[in-house]
Amino acid sequence: MWQALSRPGYLLSPWPWRAVAYLLTGAVGGAVVLVGLVLWVAVGGVLAVVLVGLPLLAVTVLAGLPLGALERRRLRWIDGEPAPGAHAELRTPGVRAWLTTRLRDRATWRELGHTLLAACLLWPAEALLLAVALVLPLTMAATPLLLATVGGGREVRVVKLWTVTGQPAAFGSAVLGVLLLAGGAYALGAAAGARAALTRRLVAPRDGGREARVVELTRSRARLVDAFEAERRRIERDLHDGAQQRLVALSMALGLARLDAPPGGPLAEQLARAQDEAGAVLAELRELIHGIHPKVLADHGLAAAVADAADRSPVPVDVECELPGAARLPQAVEAAAHFVVREALANVARHSGAARARVRVEHRDGRLLVLEVSDDGGGGADRARGTGLTGLADRVSVLDGTLSVTSPPGGPTLLRVEIPCEPTPTPTPTSTLTSTPTPVPMNEHFASSSPRTASSSATA
Repeated sequence: MWQALSRPGYLLSPWPWRAVAYLLTGAVGGAVVLVGLVLWVAVGGVLAVVLVGLPLLAVTVLAGLPLGALERRRLRWIDGEPAPGAHAELRTPGVRAWLTTRLRDRATWRELGHTLLAACLLWPAEALLLAVALVLPLTMAATPLLLATVGGGREVRVVKLWTVTGQPAAFGSAVLGVLLLAGGAYALGAAAGARAALTRRLVAPRDGGREARVVELTRSRARLVDAFEAERRRIERDLHDGAQQRLVALSMALGLARLDAPPGGPLAEQLARAQDEAGAVLAELRELIHGIHPKVLADHGLAAAVADAADRSPVPVDVECELPGAARLPQAVEAAAHFVVREALANVARHSGAARARVRVEHRDGRLLVLEVSDDGGGGADRARGTGLTGLADRVSVLDGTLSVTSPPGGPTLLRVEIPCEPTPTPTPTSTLTSTPTPVPMNEHFASSSPRTASSSATA
């Protein structure tokens, strides 16, 4: 519309007619919507006494949905660009899912605001503008005809504002009316363009597709994280139930072969070396399985996995865990948090020269997992000088989390991670592993169910 206004042939183009149709239908539609809303709310208020009207009043919130779709169609008269909706896509079918999604969607509330604005303020302004810019100039342009018919050739009142007598005055009023009509066409075009811009911003924002793409990218990233964690668990399970069991059987077979071999002979020595190699491969395989996805994390949750990582650290570690005891965190969050703790403790052991470290895990307000790893080492850790901390930050950012590092020269170093998440209602297999919210020293953490004890029993 704005480009059409700047063209010389605007008055002879269809755009003035489009502007008039757009404003006229907006004025009529706004008046109808106002009457309909008033009647709907009145009926709902009366029936609310017997509780029947409460659903009617609640449905009023969704009144902007059909009107928003209608406004997006009317935009085609003024704006040639596409006007897609900005509503979020439904994840699951069903009426309840649809209502929940629409009530949480910002586009629904924008469309409701546009409906109320159009019903209360915009349609009177459009009607007044049409009367001033269209009806008045047309009446003035028709003054000679009115004078000859209604006025009997003597005098006539133009829109009951002034009296015109004689044909010269009538023709002068007609000329002025034509000029005002031309100016009114430009005014109506500008008003229609402004009205369309406001409508587009509320019910069809130009960045709505971009927002939808961002939402879809976020969801696809979350799906990729879940798929990645599921694949890690599958690899861990296949290695644990397949290759590890075969190596255990091989080691036992070599041991039985040693019993049948002549003692002290070359065959016994070769069998002993082969059994030692099988044991070493089995130990490396167990460490690999633990690195892919530790079984203690899958079976007992984040608290047990953090305690296990602390037990494996060559640097003494104090652990404090305050996690929900009746629920587990999402699997992707638990895996990322355990990965951060394990890598952070490995960096402490390799680079910090610390005598002691501390790990604190807390789930605040049921919505935010806060993880802190600190040490008393020499400090100087910098994300810009290596890829280790950058990799941790990337792992956390996939879950919409943040990672910050404070490590001045001379220490101490503090790594802090915050991941928004809500616990799932799945109970842990062993409630004593995560039900105690008080700080627990490292040497008191799950001594009877550590991964080392479990692996040694499996070997036996």
